Amino acid sequence: MEERKIPLIDLRRENLPLLPEIFPKLERLVKESRFVSGKEVKEFEEKFAEYCGVKYACAVNSGTSALILALKACGIGEGDEVITTPFTFIATVEAILWVGAKPVFVDIHPEYLTIDVGKIEDAITSKTRAIIPVHLYGEVCDMEKIEEIARKYNLVVIEDAAQAHGAEFVKEGVRKKAGSMGKCGCFSFYPSKNLGGWGEGGMITTDDEEVYNTLLKLRDHGREEWYFHTLVGGNFRMENYQALILSVKLKYLDEWNKKRREKAEFYFQQLRGIKGLTLPLSPSYSKGVFHLYVIRTPCRDKLVEFLHTKGIEVRRVYPIPLHLQKALRFLGYGQGDFPVSEKVCQEGLALPLFPQIEKKEMEWVVKSIYTFFKDFP
Repeated sequence: MEERKIPLIDLRRENLPLLPEIFPKLERLVKESRFVSGKEVKEFEEKFAEYCGVKYACAVNSGTSALILALKACGIGEGDEVITTPFTFIATVEAILWVGAKPVFVDIHPEYLTIDVGKIEDAITSKTRAIIPVHLYGEVCDMEKIEEIARKYNLVVIEDAAQAHGAEFVKEGVRKKAGSMGKCGCFSFYPSKNLGGWGEGGMITTDDEEVYNTLLKLRDHGREEWYFHTLVGGNFRMENYQALILSVKLKYLDEWNKKRREKAEFYFQQLRGIKGLTLPLSPSYSKGVFHLYVIRTPCRDKLVEFLHTKGIEVRRVYPIPLHLQKALRFLGYGQGDFPVSEKVCQEGLALPLFPQIEKKEMEWVVKSIYTFFKDFP
């Protein structure tokens, strides 16, 4: 095993077994030469909307586009403020900036790493128009409390569910999937996601018919029919082949998520006795899908180097919080403004976890981590 390379994620193990099912469909698509805005996109939208438990779904060309268009369709723009977290991928904030709004950061919960709902109200001003909670690593935010705050201050909630395909908010008999609780839910189908395509792709879910109709126009140059444009939009369309592939893979999503949870539980049971190691915790209201399995330790960088010598691919996530990124310095935040996010960025490390990872591979990861902490107390 010491000679074997264990990847953080192996997309070949996911995609290659599906080739016999996908290739005949792709062949028909090529023979018919239908590549953009066809029935495949519509069918995938319908399937995904049903899966999430919403009325409508609008397919787009990336998760970033999904966030941008959701904000625009909800009327968020110049002069508005949008509350989110500095502990997320930069696309969350890029989308806010692209529509002309200002991102306002709130720190994360020290255990669950999603937005700290107890700090949201302190960040609200007369300019606040929206909240973007990020369902990080596949764990759902405390949407019940977020929705309460949104109703109190008349704010729009747009879920960043890019890492949470199939995750659920569960409380007192209520079960709601990620992407079904806010005004809009935004998903990415980047290849490494729990539901990943063969390239870029995204989706916006909503129960609001007016928002949905606006989204359809925005993604396709603002037109209602050929050469008749009622909005200024752009080209944010999903290709037919991506929709076809994602429709096939959607059938396996629940099974894959179940395997992710089982493998995450294996890591938890095997690693929970190690001093100096913090394991991910799921809040009682979240049925997570473990897009990533992120451990934390103050000696993270040394552990990374050690695991690489053992042939184990790991990744620092996220090494720099957004408020300290060079590109976002103009927002005026500084070191120490969001201490929980800063600490987690210094300690977070994603271990190999994907549905097809073998038990012996995970055992080697566990054994290597134990060896490290024995030698580096």
